[in-house]
Amino acid sequence: MSSTTVASGAISLTKPFTRATLNTLRGILHSTYSEDDAQNAYNPKETHAAVLVPLCNVNNRPGILLEVRGKLRTHSGEVSFPGGRVDETDASSLSAALRETHEEVGIHPDQVEILGRFGPPETSLGGMRVWPYVGFVHSAPLSTRTAKPDSVEDASASSNNEPLPSINLTDLRLSPKEVAHAFHLPLDAVVSPLRLHHYLFRGQRPYFAIDVSDIVSRRWASDPQQRDEIGGGREGRLEAWGLTGWYLTAFLRRIGVYDTDR
Repeated sequence: MSSTTVASGAISLTKPFTRATLNTLRGILHSTYSEDDAQNAYNPKETHAAVLVPLCNVNNRPGILLEVRGKLRTHSGEVSFPGGRVDETDASSLSAALRETHEEVGIHPDQVEILGRFGPPETSLGGMRVWPYVGFVHSAPLSTRTAKPDSVEDASASSNNEPLPSINLTDLRLSPKEVAHAFHLPLDAVVSPLRLHHYLFRGQRPYFAIDVSDIVSRRWASDPQQRDEIGGGREGRLEAWGLTGWYLTAFLRRIGVYDTDR
């Protein structure tokens, strides 16, 4: 793949996430997101939603947990992040993302170490402003782990570089009404030339859609008119595309995996 597509990146795409990796990602997200930016202003008069970009190790491979929407959800059969609408009972958009993740795939909020956010938030086809958060999914809740996730000052360099425990996908408790399937997208897959397709988000901004047809061993319906963000993907493929693909591309640009000009 050409250097204009993939950059060197700030983290390894093949080695499992470590405490050092999470610290690096937290620093990048903190330095590239500003709540003072007008684009990131939260307008309470708007309808809001939030999603979690859930990083995790599976079988000691770093990647991202994604889901395929169930039949009773809007845009069923599409790849998405866990997340949903911000309710009046949610203390914040982050609370909504964690609540929805728990409801959809059974990951307790105490398992998720929030690393930061990126923006600006985009508007979904349903008119909701969608706030993306990045978190690492631990294999167990904080209360059962031996050390707090942020207590890195006293940790040795060697422990910072030890692989964090992998999660077991069979332990996920999927909501049958909302989620048809959940899967792990390895980080090294996001730079595979055979997977990447150049699309325009909302017909204007270039991004990569990622073909995951071989990872999810089922066929999903495509839109006959090949409209962006409608159906599982184009030409019979199942793809992380539309808003999910855009946010994946935006996140991978932030951390240097994709060049910012592509």
